Amino acid sequence: MYDEYLAERISRFFDEKKANYFAKKMMGGLCFMVNDKMACGIHFDKKKETDLLMARIGETAHDDNISKSGCHPMDFAGRPMRGYVFVTPDAFDSDDELYYWLQLCLDFNPIAKMSAKRKKKIDLGK
Repeated sequence: MYDEYLAERISRFFDEKKANYFAKKMMGGLCFMVNDKMACGIHFDKKKETDLLMARIGETAHDDNISKSGCHPMDFAGRPMRGYVFVTPDAFDSDDELYYWLQLCLDFNPIAKMSAKRKKKIDLGK
């Protein structure tokens, strides 16, 4: 499950920016796709027992922001993903703080690569 209030706050930001976005349940949380590319999401961290903001901000913004309080490398299965960060709730408590991270996502989105579409499996009745 994910924080529905945080999802509303993220949606409000994208609505205000008139972004072409939709939300999609993925990886046990909620991802926001902008122009059909993952921009950000809400991920529940079982170890910390809290929702984290997952932000796809690109490698340059990653290097510029990783030392900020509440910003951590995003890793699944122990392998950090460059260009993505997790942000703890204390670093996006106010709308200004949240909007800072979401704006980084929007700024990177035009140059972000789109994920390859998976081909649908065809059932041949075997």
